[in-house]
Amino acid sequence: MKEEMRSALITGAGGNIGRACAIELTTHGFNIVINGSSDRKACERVAKEVRSAGSNAIVAMADIGDKSAVAGRIDAALEPFGSIDVLVNNAVIRPSTSFLEMSDDDLAAVTNVNSYAAVWLARAFLPNDLHPLNCTHGTVIFVLPAEIPSKAPSGVAMSPCRHVAMSKPANWGVIKTLSREFGPQGITANLISLGTFPDQDMDISKSVAMQVIRKKVPVTRLGNHEDISAMVGLLCSERGEFINGQLLQINGGVVG
Repeated sequence: MKEEMRSALITGAGGNIGRACAIELTTHGFNIVINGSSDRKACERVAKEVRSAGSNAIVAMADIGDKSAVAGRIDAALEPFGSIDVLVNNAVIRPSTSFLEMSDDDLAAVTNVNSYAAVWLARAFLPNDLHPLNCTHGTVIFVLPAEIPSKAPSGVAMSPCRHVAMSKPANWGVIKTLSREFGPQGITANLISLGTFPDQDMDISKSVAMQVIRKKVPVTRLGNHEDISAMVGLLCSERGEFINGQLLQINGGVVG
């Protein structure tokens, strides 16, 4: 049985992890605001899946690295749904340039999307005079991605995620602050840290990199996007109300 209809805003929701989270929250009775920065067709496909599952969905295209765009998306989402009860910040950018090759504009884009957007989104989402939460509890979830193995058929080269390592962990500080300040108001905040998750269209059997990594995972398999979305579903349910201010690692038991 579905819970009372609430609404969730998911950034980076056009595919892979964001899509899985949207579908999972639909099973919990959520309406979904699907955010993407450029691939509207992908976001529309996810919206169609959500509607087919019985929930409402709107597509809200915006660059979350633009502070004014973030506030606009929250306002647009409040109009049809009345409130946003769950924020899942899954968006990330991974420039292909090396650290020394990064221009000031590249650095600003990485910092804005991977770091500052967490603060901008939280400020727009959290209850205030303009945007009061009309629910018994709210949930903030930030997703910290890991390195993604190359799709090359051989080798174990990783994609350039040094920029993620430099910028995204700042989200953990935001989560700790939110969990302490807004916990008394019934709003939880948690960070999900990921292990290695192959892209949805990757043939794992043909990737030497993936097989090397899989052997290092104690549960003897790589993760899938439903492993992540299941945790999101728990945190957004009544059973997850006591989980607050935590860094939750989903990596199959890889330590160190």
